[in-house]
Amino acid sequence: MGRTRIKICGITSADDGRLAVEAGADAIGLVFHPDSPRAVSVGQAAGICAELPAFVSAVGLFVDPDGKQVTNALSGCPLDILQFHGHESPEFCAGFGRRYLKAVRMGTGTDLENLAARYGGRRLLLDAYVPGQAGGTGETFRWSLIPGDLAPEMVLAGGLTPANVVEAVRTVRPFALDVSSGVEERHGVKSAERLEAFVQGVRDADNR
Repeated sequence: MGRTRIKICGITSADDGRLAVEAGADAIGLVFHPDSPRAVSVGQAAGICAELPAFVSAVGLFVDPDGKQVTNALSGCPLDILQFHGHESPEFCAGFGRRYLKAVRMGTGTDLENLAARYGGRRLLLDAYVPGQAGGTGETFRWSLIPGDLAPEMVLAGGLTPANVVEAVRTVRPFALDVSSGVEERHGVKSAERLEAFVQGVRDADNR
């Protein structure tokens, strides 16, 4: 199979961005949702992006933003991809001239086939459903809810850690993984050791 891509989300400093890149991340995530403990300003995000090497993508995460919030972030920070965690429509997500991801909170009634048709399969990021929270909960969901024919197009998130990432890749075989709290020392501060262990777990699973 191909190589599973890795996004490290909730980067709050240039140092943590460097740790993610050195560990082997394909992308880093910058949270523009003010209620998150990992939120950054546009200025902070720009400083982090300035330290990224070529071929590592910067992803901006939003939760039910208005258009001005997104355009302000884009004008001040070179974001490659937008990630939406609220109730954004396909038209809204596509309206900024950037590639995008749409988070789906997975529950027993989630119609993933319909969402894939509306947004496009490779644009979906699957996270755990936790009432009242948009994401970043550190909770997993039942991976069996993902239809096997869609799994290779999905970005898998939700409670991923170095301890379960091999099982996640071998069970789901997603296109990519998105991890945040599972590689942290504390909210908003990444652990070099956990980052390295997570990426090594992905590579081990890819090679089996």
